[in-house]
Amino acid sequence: MRISLFAVGRLKTGPEKDLVARYLDRLARAGPATGLEFLRVVEVNESRAAHADTRKREEAALLEKALPEGAVLVLLDERGKALDSEGFAGLVGGWRDGGKRDLMIAIGGADGLDPALTARADAVLNLGRMTWPHQIVRILIAEQLYRAVTILTGHPYHRA
Repeated sequence: MRISLFAVGRLKTGPEKDLVARYLDRLARAGPATGLEFLRVVEVNESRAAHADTRKREEAALLEKALPEGAVLVLLDERGKALDSEGFAGLVGGWRDGGKRDLMIAIGGADGLDPALTARADAVLNLGRMTWPHQIVRILIAEQLYRAVTILTGHPYHRA
């Protein structure tokens, strides 16, 4: 299964970008042995529309455009379901084992996600009840994707 990240906003050069790259590189190297391939990061600019609802609709349209046909769509949202690392790995492994070809994990813009996109998503997850800057969300999800691979392979990186 090919894994892509979609993000509203661009990550500037710096330690956050370096850390995301480190975990995505680990995912790219370790993933193929488990049938998980890191494909790409899709970054889009934040909408400049005057109203939040319009911004969310415009950003959702950009996500829909980047979404491969038949892909599993996971949205990261503070109102989503909380999973532990094993639960997240199980979810990813289940989609892989169910024959899904693509997985897109999306980080929305500062205004949140369009309700129509949330209704269409296969899962809406949160990374804790606190609010996180988008740069840190990228680090957290990149690390959790790598951790999911290590859990699925029984690698000792994850020690629960």
